[in-house]
Amino acid sequence: MSAAPTWGLVVETTLGTGERKHTEAQVLAHVTGSREEALAELERRARSYSPTHPLSPRRRRLLRVGDGFLLVVDGAWQSFVTRFTVAELLTDSAAPRAPAPEPEPLPEPEAGTAPGPVAEAAPPAPAAAREPELDADGVPVRPAWLGRRDLS
Repeated sequence: MSAAPTWGLVVETTLGTGERKHTEAQVLAHVTGSREEALAELERRARSYSPTHPLSPRRRRLLRVGDGFLLVVDGAWQSFVTRFTVAELLTDSAAPRAPAPEPEPLPEPEAGTAPGPVAEAAPPAPAAAREPELDADGVPVRPAWLGRRDLS
């Protein structure tokens, strides 16, 4: 069985004004699961997103597009757009290394044989390898992004 895909929640927003107006992109978060789960989280973030520009918003419109959402905010003089996109993560050069596989357990000694050297207890599995604790609805109690240092 293959692992669930990881989705990047990307925001592209307009910065600056006039001749210096430009678009910058950043990955807000990663969601592991279905595309629908990632889109739901992206919509939640898009609805509460507060862009830097315009300083005096007059109208705010959130539109759904095939792979995400568009937020159009009209200011006193100009309109500014923020694009929210969900995209499947294929590679990440800064991803944490996968945990090393755990060693095979030693077989139990047969009855009547002399015990051999005592094997050391295996250290607990790293947090990434443990199954997440789920509430009654199957939702992780601790979000996967909590504690990640690569998210701003």
